[in-house]
Amino acid sequence: MPVLMTGYFFNMNNEHGRVVTAATDGACSGNPGPGGWGALIRFEDGAVEEFGGFETKTTNNRMELKAALTVLEKLEHLERIPNLKIRTDSKYLINGFETWVKGWKKKGWKTANGKKVLNQDLWEALDKSRLDNVGLEYVKGHSGDQDNERVDNIAVSFSKNISITLQCASRKKNEN
Repeated sequence: MPVLMTGYFFNMNNEHGRVVTAATDGACSGNPGPGGWGALIRFEDGAVEEFGGFETKTTNNRMELKAALTVLEKLEHLERIPNLKIRTDSKYLINGFETWVKGWKKKGWKTANGKKVLNQDLWEALDKSRLDNVGLEYVKGHSGDQDNERVDNIAVSFSKNISITLQCASRKKNEN
């Protein structure tokens, strides 16, 4: 049974300005096994919204896709900077979303080898959730990127059932 944790989401009054960046990650303890995903959205005023989820039996790739899908669904209702990038360390997500899905659809959701596309349900949902001027950007995992490290921590915590505090509409510490 999927579990989703998130703080109060503040998209109605736009008090934090536009979204300036987003990041996603997935994790799995065993593959397949218990998995988690983490994501965050940053706003112009420094506010951050973090969220994540858990599934008992899944794969790392499914968790990567679920994180991106959740961010796209939230971004649909928020004002964004032009050409917003969702940062991810998943080349599977980037290649699938930007290239492979077009061919899969033309081939009736079959791969180049004629096999059924894995995670078709999530790929179809991602394809339907595409937003104009929102793309994906690769960031090397575990390379010190602050947002990538944070969403990795969220995803791993959820996958291992470790308690984690998620930020909700908090501002940078150096702001008044």
